[in-house]
Amino acid sequence: MNPAAKITAFTAALAASFGAAYGIGLTVGPETGTTSASERSGRTESAAPPADEDRADPPAGGLQISEGGYTLDLRTPRVKAEQRSELRFAIRDRAGRQVTAFQREHDKELHLILASRDLATYRHLHPTRAADGTWSTPVELPAAGDYRVFADFTPAGRNAGNLTLGADLAVSGPYKAAELPKPALTTTVDGYTVSLNGTLRPGAPGHVTFTVRKDGRPVSDLQPYLGAYGHLVALRAGDLAYLHVHPDGEPGDGSTEPGPDISFTATAPSSATYRLFLDFKHNGTVRTAAFTVPSGAATGTPSPATPSDGHEDGSSSDPGTGGHGH
Repeated sequence: MNPAAKITAFTAALAASFGAAYGIGLTVGPETGTTSASERSGRTESAAPPADEDRADPPAGGLQISEGGYTLDLRTPRVKAEQRSELRFAIRDRAGRQVTAFQREHDKELHLILASRDLATYRHLHPTRAADGTWSTPVELPAAGDYRVFADFTPAGRNAGNLTLGADLAVSGPYKAAELPKPALTTTVDGYTVSLNGTLRPGAPGHVTFTVRKDGRPVSDLQPYLGAYGHLVALRAGDLAYLHVHPDGEPGDGSTEPGPDISFTATAPSSATYRLFLDFKHNGTVRTAAFTVPSGAATGTPSPATPSDGHEDGSSSDPGTGGHGH
């Protein structure tokens, strides 16, 4: 047989062998009489991941400028440090129209949070809305650097819950980054001592309770602020992801006392370090107590009190320069 004929015969025999093997594989197979596509291709399928590994982390707010068909349009992308400026912005819908109707939550249509990237400066502001949907508020920030602006709101008629949109704000001037304060379970502000108990759990609801004291005595006559005896904002160090935190109970519900304890339920989107800012009102003034908390770390053993700087933590009672604007 010449070489060409040998090659032709070999090819025919090889094809016949593969064809027979393929037919047997389709009809025999292990136990069930069939083979899977991965077995026919020579691959093995891995087992499904455990339930814990397959669990998705809860979403973090404030990392996007657009979500759910709404966009934060920041009209004032930069201001100067230590100079009073007017911050202007609008919320636009999918069609580009400025939104003019919002649901009231915690006594306000919209909550505006400003925080520096190093989390040394914090402001909780309540801007005013013009008839055309333009929001504005005066602001004076003490230090230069990169800031994040958070708009927390729910458009009227939206059934999917509230939104938190974020945008970057540049503050010009001499800049020096501040270190994140170390974790501590107590802090002081304007003569008040606030202690923290509870656990901020990643991926699951956790309860945190703040206890307010003045001159060593429990404060049992806190005043309502934003529909509760306290308002809590939590930001993740690094990317400033915004956590939605809900108070446990409200004034007038028959079970929630006006202090000294203020409780909240929060879910951390991941294992990380968070900065917690508690606003509480007493004797007609709103103050802010700030804490650094690693998620998953149990709290409850008091540590030495760390003073809070009114300008850095937003505890000043001046609505233009402090932590609150109304």
